Amino acid sequence: MAIRPLGDKVVVKPSEAEDKSAGGIILPDAAKQKPQEGTVVAVGNGRMLETGERRPLSVTVGDTVVYSKYGGTEFKLEGDTVVILDEDQIYAIKA
Repeated sequence: MAIRPLGDKVVVKPSEAEDKSAGGIILPDAAKQKPQEGTVVAVGNGRMLETGERRPLSVTVGDTVVYSKYGGTEFKLEGDTVVILDEDQIYAIKA
């Protein structure tokens, strides 16, 4: 993707919302939950510390992460929906 986030920002491509419930019922678009998981597609160069040094980010491109449900800014990039998050809005890296 042609995007380079600044500082401690991370660009995540959200996973697709589930089409079926746990019981096998097909969900309409209005009932689908907003995804909280996605793949990191770009990372910034790190947070600037008070000492003037940069602290590298904990995530790298390709990591699958769990992030805040209502965090970040969602927008279209090259036809795909992506979310720009602060690093502290990412809660976990899936192994």
